[in-house]
Amino acid sequence: MGDESTSHSVSQLGGIDGNKSCETQVVLNVYDLTPLNNYTVWFGLGIFHSGIEVHGKEYGFGAHDFPVSGVFEVEPRSCPGFIYRCSVSLGRINMHPSEFRTFIENVASEYHGDTYHLISKNCNHFTDDMACRLTQKRIPGWVNRLARLVVFFLKAFK
Repeated sequence: MGDESTSHSVSQLGGIDGNKSCETQVVLNVYDLTPLNNYTVWFGLGIFHSGIEVHGKEYGFGAHDFPVSGVFEVEPRSCPGFIYRCSVSLGRINMHPSEFRTFIENVASEYHGDTYHLISKNCNHFTDDMACRLTQKRIPGWVNRLARLVVFFLKAFK
């Protein structure tokens, strides 16, 4: 599958199936950005992309040059350009798909592609924010540890 068949901006998302159950699992899907993660993960480090899966769709955040949403939708565990690593269950929510659609569109308006920053506002910050809003749980620390370490060192050596 190419990017065109699996990735859609939130504004392109289709209709809602009214027969879906309101209760759904919230899952963090984690991807490797580089095969080097196979070696660095043993030291608690890696460069990861993550997306949040809700109601059978996965939502991520990426960079582009425009002041519009950088939130996109893909089929779960198949984000183009990344190597799927694992999924982490974050809990369950009771939210109708149409209510979730409104929720994700509102969140997407806070994540413009031109505000993406590798260290301070990346895909993992987005999924952590989503996890907190939906389940009151944070994503595992190892997913965005490298960005936090960079911030720590930048502050320490100012």
